[in-house]
Amino acid sequence: MPEEPENIIAEIGKYCELRVVKLLDFGAYLDGGDKGEILLPISQVPPNTEIDNMVEVFLYTDSEDRLIATSKEPTATVEQFAVLQVVEVNKTGAWLDWGLDKHLLVPFREQKQDMEEAKSYLVYIYLDHESQRCVASSKLDKFLDNIPAEYAEWQEVDILIHNKTDIGYTAVINNLHSGLLYENEVFQKLNRGQKMKAYINRIREDEKIDLILEKPGYSKIDSISQSILDKIKQNSGYLLMTDKSSPEEIKKEFGISKKNFKKAIGTLYKQKLIIIEEKGIRAAN
Repeated sequence: MPEEPENIIAEIGKYCELRVVKLLDFGAYLDGGDKGEILLPISQVPPNTEIDNMVEVFLYTDSEDRLIATSKEPTATVEQFAVLQVVEVNKTGAWLDWGLDKHLLVPFREQKQDMEEAKSYLVYIYLDHESQRCVASSKLDKFLDNIPAEYAEWQEVDILIHNKTDIGYTAVINNLHSGLLYENEVFQKLNRGQKMKAYINRIREDEKIDLILEKPGYSKIDSISQSILDKIKQNSGYLLMTDKSSPEEIKKEFGISKKNFKKAIGTLYKQKLIIIEEKGIRAAN
């Protein structure tokens, strides 16, 4: 028998790896340490599972408030933000689809505005310590910008697009801070709830964070150059576009600024990979 882990970490609302201690007709019981044995229903048990196997599961409470394990993956976990759709509103609150059998509750007191069925909202998922249930809140200010923003200029971060504003897009940074992408610096379509990489442009004196999607410098230009070269080759070695093309044409075709387009074709030209003609760009033989 393999040695048992010294510390069993079984946190509600998070993924964990637990040892199978019993196999029954209706499922497998997992060693949850101080939380006792936790049921993984038979429909969720991986094929050929045996006693003492380690299985990765997500822990939450079922409709009867019992701690249960699942191999299904929720849209987001505790301490994360996500855009989720309301599937029901009743006397308890709004219930969101987060990919599990039991929907996620947003109590009325945690709704920034009254939630409506079939609409989607950005929420923060957390563990209610009194009830030991995973719940969500749309009152985002409570969960953002609570610690100093210690980012370096041009540091890569994970963002989640929140909302479109008059000047750009608001976003959640690393599940910790709020940030802003200015519309005149965005050269691709962004959707609410979209997760992507971005870069810290600057932290202003008021501690607000400005973001940018295209990292300045040659590292980004290289990937753009490659995408342009690929496009030329896909078009039989010729692209009807030059550095004199309009910013709108370039943005529509490549989703980048004219400035970066010109830098990219300059790189390709210096490497003798393209020939720049009067009305277009040709791949060098």
